[in-house]
Amino acid sequence: MTTSTDAFTNTQLGTELTIDEIRDGFELLDDWEERYAYIIDLGKKLPPFPDEERREENYVHGCQSQVWLIHHLDPDTSRLYLLIDSDAMIVRGLAAIIMTAFNARTPDELLKVDIESIFQDLDLMRHISPTRGNGLRAMVGRIQNIAQAEAA
Repeated sequence: MTTSTDAFTNTQLGTELTIDEIRDGFELLDDWEERYAYIIDLGKKLPPFPDEERREENYVHGCQSQVWLIHHLDPDTSRLYLLIDSDAMIVRGLAAIIMTAFNARTPDELLKVDIESIFQDLDLMRHISPTRGNGLRAMVGRIQNIAQAEAA
């Protein structure tokens, strides 16, 4: 992969910003209109995605929107770093939640994350369309497959 390591590690998602902080943010908001705005704001925290990586092998199939995902395994720390991007603002926000849950973990740590529990805590699946839910699960599945391959 030609993308520099800095592109992967230059993010607060999963490093400075935690999933508990996102949960707390959700709890402070009264309704889903405000939560959607919060999700979109989270998407604005995604690091830039390299244009040269927007190619078929990085495309996540099963999403309603266009989604690309790349990864880097740091050989020094054995931590897996992710970059995700989408053409849809709400999907970028959902990707930010996924990155916060999974980013900067070892493959074994990543595979132990109970992402369904996180989605349930945030009540996401009841408030996004079924096709967005399928896309969310497609991103998660792709990341878990990457982690399994890197853990082997």
